[in-house]
Amino acid sequence: MLAHDRVHLRHRIEAAEEARRFVAGRQRSELDTDRMLLFALVRAVEIIGEAASQVSDETRSVAWGIPWKAIVGMRNRLIHAYFDVDAEFSGWLQRWRFPRC
Repeated sequence: MLAHDRVHLRHRIEAAEEARRFVAGRQRSELDTDRMLLFALVRAVEIIGEAASQVSDETRSVAWGIPWKAIVGMRNRLIHAYFDVDAEFSGWLQRWRFPRC
């Protein structure tokens, strides 16, 4: 694994750990009422997606079980349509499991 991939994967893991802490003990319905929680989770997913986009094809091929395109795609959606993602993001978040680290 390339050294810069380790750095990007570490960023991905750290953001996922933060997101897991944000949602611990929370209900999905809180995303509709707690804007700070929603913004924090959006930011965590943006970081995860950006870090994933920087990982080399070599490392991606070894870690074939990770949905790289979906992760990067959600990051792009959040970045480019930032105020039009609440319902879509909430649905995506319900299906997403932040990796255990």
